[in-house]
Amino acid sequence: MAEKSNLHPRNLHRDPYDFDQLIAGVPELKHYVFVNAYQSVTINFSLPKAVKLLNKALLLHFYKVQHWDIPDTNLCPPIPGRADYIHYLADLLEESCGQLPEGQQLHGIDIGTGANLVYPLIAHRSYGWTMLGTDINEDSLRNAAQILNQNPDLLPAIRLKKQPEADYIFKNIIEPEDRFAFSMCNPPFHDSEASALKGNLRKTKNLSKSKVHKPVLNFGGQQSELWCEGGELAFITKMILESALYPLQVLWFTCLVSKKDHLFKLTSLLKKEKVADFRVIEMAQGQKISRMLAWTFVPQHKQKDWPDFNQK
Repeated sequence: MAEKSNLHPRNLHRDPYDFDQLIAGVPELKHYVFVNAYQSVTINFSLPKAVKLLNKALLLHFYKVQHWDIPDTNLCPPIPGRADYIHYLADLLEESCGQLPEGQQLHGIDIGTGANLVYPLIAHRSYGWTMLGTDINEDSLRNAAQILNQNPDLLPAIRLKKQPEADYIFKNIIEPEDRFAFSMCNPPFHDSEASALKGNLRKTKNLSKSKVHKPVLNFGGQQSELWCEGGELAFITKMILESALYPLQVLWFTCLVSKKDHLFKLTSLLKKEKVADFRVIEMAQGQKISRMLAWTFVPQHKQKDWPDFNQK
């Protein structure tokens, strides 16, 4: 198999999975590995258990996360795509400060970190960043805390904070003295549970190449992870409007945008809010195209003076 060249050059998952290595770390994975019709070793990605065990093995092998697990009801994200977001964020920060930023002095927020805590785990292991994970779901945060407690070396680098009000994103989270180099978010895409189930039924059919009549959330997911009133567009719109209240406390606000058609309205709103700069950065994983929308209220000539870039 050729390398996955559409992933970021620093992405550790560009090469095909070495299942022998992965199974050495998570032996249970072997029960879900098979050779497909193209003579490639793989797993059935329509099976929730297989996806979770693969994630567990990837996090152990590549990011030294010794103990990782999530409830079956929670979102089980694809690790390579999550890593891509982190690396493209690093490129954006490098452009601001003049060098690839590494070390615990750089602080980031993961909005909606979920039970899986994947973004903070990858961000810290890849670049040494200090991360704050937020969520509105108490059970998700409890599981994320359990992951940290089982990996005590991560406790100084990753902390968690509950968002007590579902109507807000940054309020209650960012304190007056806080400065973050970036915020990141994988927003809820769907506008209802029915929409989420319908979308996952289509995904499951594509993965299994069979007739599936009952929707199964093969990658898991609860309401706060998969859907919200108004869906992705409403959520990111709210994020942009609220970010204007914290223009000098976060250097780069960023968010994934799944639907390309949403970009016109979102970029128009950014212009209306008079941001200093914004970017749309495309990312690809297989056939799936996603986008990182990034914006800042800090003029370019002042970005290199951001506190996180000037600490030893």
